[in-house]
Amino acid sequence: MKRPGDRELYSFVPEKEDGSFLLDFLSSRYKRFDRSGWEEEIRNGKVKVEGKEICLPLAVLKKHARISYYPGDLPEPSANLTYKVHYEDEHYLILEKSGNLCVHPTGPFYRNTLWYQASLVYGELKFVQRLDKETSGLLIAARSRHAAAAMDNGRTFLHKEYLALVHGDFYGRIHAVGRLVPDGRSCVRKKKRFLFAGNDGNTMGEAAETILVREKAIPPDMTLVRALPVTGRQHQIRATLYSLGFPLVGDKLYGKDETLFNRIKNNSFTEKEKQLLVLPRQALHCAVLGFDHPFTGKKILCRCEVDFFSSSGV
Repeated sequence: MKRPGDRELYSFVPEKEDGSFLLDFLSSRYKRFDRSGWEEEIRNGKVKVEGKEICLPLAVLKKHARISYYPGDLPEPSANLTYKVHYEDEHYLILEKSGNLCVHPTGPFYRNTLWYQASLVYGELKFVQRLDKETSGLLIAARSRHAAAAMDNGRTFLHKEYLALVHGDFYGRIHAVGRLVPDGRSCVRKKKRFLFAGNDGNTMGEAAETILVREKAIPPDMTLVRALPVTGRQHQIRATLYSLGFPLVGDKLYGKDETLFNRIKNNSFTEKEKQLLVLPRQALHCAVLGFDHPFTGKKILCRCEVDFFSSSGV
C-alpha cells in the first residue's frame, strides 16, 4: 500500500533553456537559496533530474526534463489534523475534516494536510472533490486510480448540501442560475462575483447554479442557509452569496471587508479586525454528501452536523 513519501517540488525545463546548467536553472528561477546554497543542495543529493539523483551542479539539462527538489522536513503552520471516517469500503472513503485543514499539499502545507494524514493510514488517496482549507465537512476519497476514474466519468451522481452562516436576513428560497466572472472591482485578483443569467447571450466566465434555502435566523443579524450546488465551481457558494448581498460570516475574501484578506497575508491583522469577522474561519460546512456507488450500484449518503460557534475548531 503506497503511502506519501518525501515532499517533492518540481518544474520542467522550457525549450529556450535546453542545454542550460542545472545550477543556473535553479538559482535563476528560485530564490530559496543563492548560487552557493543551491550548489550545496545539489551536492547533498536533494535534486533529481528525470527521477535520477544528480550531484553535479554543472549537469547539462535537456528541454522538458523534470527537475525535482526534495527539501526534507520544513516547518509548517499548525492545523487541526483530526478527521472522522463516515463511510469506508475497498474503493472509497467519506471523511469529515475540520475548518482548519488543507485537503491537498499547498504553499507551506504538506504533512499538515488531510491527504497526508489519511494516507498514512489508508495508503495514498485521490480526493474526488475539494474543500477550501476553512470549509469543514464531508468529502470523498478514492483508494485507487481505478476508483478515482470511475467517479470521474461524468455519469456518477454526486449529491452535496452545505450549511452557510451569512450576515443579514436571508429569506425564502433563491435558485441562482448565472455565471461566475472575475470581480474587477476587487483588489484581490482571484475573487469572483456571480451574475444572474440574462437574455443578453453573455457566455463569459463559468456557468454556475446553486439553490439557496433559508434554514433559520441566528440573532442578532445572521441567517443559516442551506446551499445545494448544481454545478461545482471554485468559490461558487461563497461568491454567489456575497453577490446577492449576504456575505459569509468569518470569510476574509467574501465577507464584509475583503481588505482583511491582504492584511492577513501581510501579517498586519489586528485583534479588533478579528472581532469583525465574528468567527475565526469562514462559516461553510459540507453537511450532506451522497453518491451512486460505481461498483455496487448502492446509494451512499452521509450527514454530519456543525456548530459554527463551537470552540472545538470544527
